[in-house]
Amino acid sequence: MAQAITDATFEELVLKSDKPVLVDFWAAWCGPCRMVAPIIDQLSEEYAGKAVIGKVDVDANQEFAAKYGVRNIPTVLVFQNGEVVGRQVGVAPKQTYSDAIDALL
Repeated sequence: MAQAITDATFEELVLKSDKPVLVDFWAAWCGPCRMVAPIIDQLSEEYAGKAVIGKVDVDANQEFAAKYGVRNIPTVLVFQNGEVVGRQVGVAPKQTYSDAIDALL
């Protein structure tokens, strides 16, 4: 399962990580988010120990969604060294997310 990230833990888990981080900004009511969720969970297993794979519920945690201009969900951001290096808005194939992580490993 992907790691739940909140506004309180975002800085520690994402911005200060020494590994690449993929963050799925989602909401429970969002249909396309439910399509992306199993892909994100698979990635968290496949990249365990190599990258951080997390999810931010935008209904409960709006600070960083606003900071990074997340207007549509699902939005997946890829971070390295605290900086956004990739952005995917909407549903994409698993390979799209894998490629983004692999480019940083």
